[in-house]
Amino acid sequence: MAGKCLQVISFVAALLGCVPACTNSPSRNCNAAGSIPVTELVDPTITKDTVSLLDVKLCESLAAQTQQSTGPIVATSNKNHRPYNILVLSGGGAYGAYTAGVLAGWTESGTRPEFDVVTGVSTGALVATLAFLGPDWDDELKRFYTTISDKDIYARKSDLAALLSDSFRESKPLAKLIEAVVDANLLRHITSQHAQGRRLYVGTTHLDARRLVVWDMGEIASRGRPEDLKLFQTVLLASASIPGYFPPIPINVEVDGKEVEELHVDGGVTASVFFRPPQVSRQERRRLGHRPLEGSNIYTIVAGKLYADPGCVERKLIPIAADSITALLYAKCRSDLFQLYALALSTGMNYRVTALPADMDVPRDATSFDPKVMSWLYDIGRKQARSGSHWRDSPPGMQPGEEVPVRGGTKLTVGTRRPDAGKDEPTVERVTRAK
Repeated sequence: MAGKCLQVISFVAALLGCVPACTNSPSRNCNAAGSIPVTELVDPTITKDTVSLLDVKLCESLAAQTQQSTGPIVATSNKNHRPYNILVLSGGGAYGAYTAGVLAGWTESGTRPEFDVVTGVSTGALVATLAFLGPDWDDELKRFYTTISDKDIYARKSDLAALLSDSFRESKPLAKLIEAVVDANLLRHITSQHAQGRRLYVGTTHLDARRLVVWDMGEIASRGRPEDLKLFQTVLLASASIPGYFPPIPINVEVDGKEVEELHVDGGVTASVFFRPPQVSRQERRRLGHRPLEGSNIYTIVAGKLYADPGCVERKLIPIAADSITALLYAKCRSDLFQLYALALSTGMNYRVTALPADMDVPRDATSFDPKVMSWLYDIGRKQARSGSHWRDSPPGMQPGEEVPVRGGTKLTVGTRRPDAGKDEPTVERVTRAK
């Protein structure tokens, strides 16, 4: 029932988006677009006669117990253990230019490792393919993410044609762009690295099953048949096909001798980021002991911010639906990042994540491919990576300004809450903000 309701809402939203608005939305006295973050609006009236049974920042204490305070985790259970390096790339449309810049700056810093595993979804799948091959392909990544424009990614449809079809834009230009980059020569390089034990994985969303599917791209490349090159290109296109914006990509599979069609769309629908472990021989696995990933590194690059920029929502159907979906997608990404953090804690891996700075004014539309803007995003990532200051070792929600605000009423003040305050002590430390 809920699914049918969403379909009706989507149809009405699309229909309304094709015609001019006939009425003005009511004006609002909104703080979100102002200078006061929601995490600094606290309720000073909440009583403090009880204490919490659990510290909501439990992961900080877990990390302190698990990780050495003097530096990264090192393998202790097996002195001959070689740490593995896993690179995880998110989607983000045009923000993929930031990811490409981070990789280039990382190379220039002289600290970029060779990755044993690379995973990616959406635009991250395109970056992952070249990142997997190493720094020699940085120039190709730069060209891809600093010179393309809208016409290289999609073709426009009329509003009526879009409403009666399966997407608002046509992705044939993107398909041609992928075919120009991913050729037989690139697949030979992928095959060579796959034979050495390294792995490249791309995620798509199997729309019929409503589930994530992970494709072993090195395995596909290694088969060496013409149809495998086409499949490789098709998977990348499917992973970058934003549902509704681009058409779903049909992929024919054979099930017990019977050919059936599957529809695949953007992998970011079902996983903002995903992890796959390194692959080793059975003999090597036994040698590594009970903590084979201890001391290894999981690096995650988010193509965008961890939290959406605030702004006053216009009281109309389309803006309300769009901003709600935006909030949902950002929350999903943070949840997936937290899952990676929990995995790192449990396995003894070092967790590192980077994203666009929260205070940076960036375009909100990730489907606008402006070479000037993308070159700027690329330079931001490159400069951050060269300085080495871009990594954080905590998940979203653990740093100042990322707290979840708790309220007991509507009379608020600007300040920060003191969770350790005694019964007779003030629970709020007031903050004076410059006007």
